[in-house]
Amino acid sequence: MELNKIYNENCLDTMARMPDGFVDLVVTSPPYDGLRDYKGYSFDFEAIAKELFRVIKIGGIVVWVVGDATIDGSETGTSFRQALGFMGIGFKLHDTMIYRKKNPMVQTHNRYEQCFEYMFVFSKGKPKTFNPIFEKTLYAGAVKNRGLEVKSGLGENGVSRLRNEKTTVKDEKMRANIFEYSVGVEPEHETGIHPAIFPSALAKEMIYSWSSEGDLVYDTFMGSGTTAKMAHLQNRRWIGSEISAEYVALAEKRIEPYLLQGSLFTSYNGV
Repeated sequence: MELNKIYNENCLDTMARMPDGFVDLVVTSPPYDGLRDYKGYSFDFEAIAKELFRVIKIGGIVVWVVGDATIDGSETGTSFRQALGFMGIGFKLHDTMIYRKKNPMVQTHNRYEQCFEYMFVFSKGKPKTFNPIFEKTLYAGAVKNRGLEVKSGLGENGVSRLRNEKTTVKDEKMRANIFEYSVGVEPEHETGIHPAIFPSALAKEMIYSWSSEGDLVYDTFMGSGTTAKMAHLQNRRWIGSEISAEYVALAEKRIEPYLLQGSLFTSYNGV
């Protein structure tokens, strides 16, 4: 297959040409629950999930970004059913991450504002790659006391006592699994081209976390080309599938400048 290309077709047709264990990482977000005006197209979740399990490498990861609509006063639960579907065909639910929107659309209703989507991280066996992202700690350098329980003696009659130990707060800590992003803040020439463009930072951080340079990243619903853009900028190879010819043209126009300038990736933190 030709790499670094968006295939204008159903992702099932693209994956049908892939050999087993072809892809290192999938980062994608399906057009779920009618929340997205997707040119009238729909998708066969079960068939796609099975093909993803076939084409992903042992140790590979699928990052599935999905949420739920509210219909007749009830959330659909589509996200949960899909998660269970992936697990039913053999994927492990490695992590249930949250994509929290810093600037959600304000609505009027009798419930709290919906401000997140799930980022389900599915693995085929034990993940072969994990590059954790670190963030500054709030009290870096501070000294605190930690009480440790110490047992002395043998058997059931051992005596317990507390010992104070001073520790220094580290400068950095590994980020927790709720990632926050602002929606609709892409460069000016990239906005307004797709009904559900997800943040470049989301794709960047998922690609960095779960793959290595030179790995192959695939997006089953390429849409505006965000996954391709961020894979390229981090020295990953990529493939995308997109059934809408209009979106393919828009995505190719969007990522062309990045392809011309080559990879800009050096390291994650501070970039």
